[in-house]
Amino acid sequence: MITIIDYGMGNLGSIYNMFKRIKVDSEITGNIVKIEKAKKILLPGVGSFDKAISIIDDLGLREILNKKAVIEKIPFLGVCLGMQLLTDFSEEGNLQGLCYISAKTIKFKFSDNHYKIPHMGWNSVKLTGSNALIRDLPEEPRFYFVHSYYVKVEDKSNTLLKTMYGGIEFDSAIAKDNIYGVQFHPEKSHRYGMKLLENFARI
Repeated sequence: MITIIDYGMGNLGSIYNMFKRIKVDSEITGNIVKIEKAKKILLPGVGSFDKAISIIDDLGLREILNKKAVIEKIPFLGVCLGMQLLTDFSEEGNLQGLCYISAKTIKFKFSDNHYKIPHMGWNSVKLTGSNALIRDLPEEPRFYFVHSYYVKVEDKSNTLLKTMYGGIEFDSAIAKDNIYGVQFHPEKSHRYGMKLLENFARI
């Protein structure tokens, strides 16, 4: 069972339906008692960094997420904004992130208007290492992105996938021990997204 965290800022239905399609049991909940019993967690996210962190703190979710991710070390996957929340901070705001992986979240900045912000649509990714999350993906799979900020990790060993947009190479999948993050939307990425979520379900 994969517990999808509901804090009001994610594509919950799409993620749940994708797990259903690949025959993986999942539940959507913001209930702390249910999260306490979680064996695997997926943290989604769409919107602004500070708003998401504020809601997580206001709902009392930070403490239980820290317990599950850092102390119990269950498999934990952040998706899109959910990945950015794993970092130390974002240029989008002033609040501290969850700080699970040493990294910063940076705003795309371009000198001309050729590259649009947000980075939206399909883009290829490059595998930089081996990990259970990306097992059996081809060398350059394609995923669906929608984001205006990108992640740069401090330790390169935490990078699983890289993506290039407008001359900026950013970390599109990261990992540290039991904690994983993907900048793209696997639930919108067809067979490659299905494969990645299957891999997470098997971790």
